Amino acid sequence: MNNVTVVDHPLVQHKLTILRDKSTSTKTFRQLLREISTLLCYEVTRNLPLDPVQIETPLMPMSSRKLSGKKLVFAPVLRAGMGLLDGMLDLVPSARVAHVGLYRDPESLVAVEYYFKAPTMLSERLVIAVDPMLATGNTAVAAIDRLKEHGASELRFVCILASVVGLERLHAQHPEVPVWTAAIDPHLNDHGYILPGLGDAGDRLYGTR
Repeated sequence: MNNVTVVDHPLVQHKLTILRDKSTSTKTFRQLLREISTLLCYEVTRNLPLDPVQIETPLMPMSSRKLSGKKLVFAPVLRAGMGLLDGMLDLVPSARVAHVGLYRDPESLVAVEYYFKAPTMLSERLVIAVDPMLATGNTAVAAIDRLKEHGASELRFVCILASVVGLERLHAQHPEVPVWTAAIDPHLNDHGYILPGLGDAGDRLYGTR
């Protein structure tokens, strides 16, 4: 698919396999989600702009490069998106954080908002929305809608798993938003869960049912 990057690094795929396994404990699931999010963050930030700077090493002056002044915003979709946040902040600790509270109505599968809080001046920042699953695409579309309403103009989306249906819906509504994922699964069941998937990421992350 256009505008989609599948991160097929062996470490990502190994950790994803353990995430999918229903016998994986809550503790291990949580840790692996954090580790994969760091690896995905490495990929989604690969082309960040750099500025030349002059520094001095212990031996001599030199010209080197640092990230340009434009700040990042990570925007986890509550609640499961919080499982990816810490791993990303490990890599980019100076990033700001927006919180997008959405839940999926179990009957209609429509995303319902219950909370939103974002840094100011989103129009001047790269905003990376994060959610473990891109299933029907309804939640991702709603999250990006809200971020755009608050000024975000440069957006990216990161997930652990995506479905074909979810990617098609997201790109139908927001074709300019690129997606990074560890895998694309082919189907959804009648309840909107990805198949083969890994179950409900939020429940497995927090040990709820």
